Amino acid sequence: MGPGTSAVPRHIAIIMDGNGRWARSRGLARVQGHAEGVNSVRTVTRACRRLGVQALTLYSFSTENWGRPDGEVSALMELLAHYLEAERDEILSNGIRLTHCGEIERLPDGVQKLLLDLEEQSKDGDGMVLNLALSYGARQEILRAVRMLAAEVKSERITLDEIDEDLLSSSLYTAELPDPDLVIRTGGESRLSNFLLWQVAYSEFYVTTTSWPDFREPDLQLALDDFRGRQRRYGLTGQQVGS
Repeated sequence: MGPGTSAVPRHIAIIMDGNGRWARSRGLARVQGHAEGVNSVRTVTRACRRLGVQALTLYSFSTENWGRPDGEVSALMELLAHYLEAERDEILSNGIRLTHCGEIERLPDGVQKLLLDLEEQSKDGDGMVLNLALSYGARQEILRAVRMLAAEVKSERITLDEIDEDLLSSSLYTAELPDPDLVIRTGGESRLSNFLLWQVAYSEFYVTTTSWPDFREPDLQLALDDFRGRQRRYGLTGQQVGS
């Protein structure tokens, strides 16, 4: 384990990529890749809770995803609704607190209700936070926070000089979560795709060519093994961190 790196990340964030390519490589419809990806969500959530991860954020649906074909968007919303219904008992019985980040008012009314109801029912869970990024975009999140703070300054509830990194962080969707220690991206692409741009300033990154529908606990363990070997310096020298 490298100096400055804890054995288990407090917060893991995952860009779940490769569903469509996984399906195409098997001659299947894209939605079948998304459906198989739900099994990976279930498996990885269980593993993270058992390993002692405090928070798991899953990039489930981006603001840009609204531009996909209507049929695929509708299928994704149906899968989300089914997931929230099917996983309700397991989430509650395992003390998982469900949260969200993103513009959920754009989701279908029925999906919003399922999500908010389960968030309310699980609010006292102390086992792990499962944070779903839904209709989420990091630039939009930062813009929202800036507008909120500008309104506070305009109304003279705060001064311009009071705005610092901590105040901006507290205005983001993830205000109650620690910044991600580890960001995992499946599917082989090496980009952030408008995901948690502020929060991942000092996160460790792990990219795997494994598509999300094939990502299971052994793949998670490989990412954690790699993380344990990192030295997190936060701008300092290795000698400073190691001393």
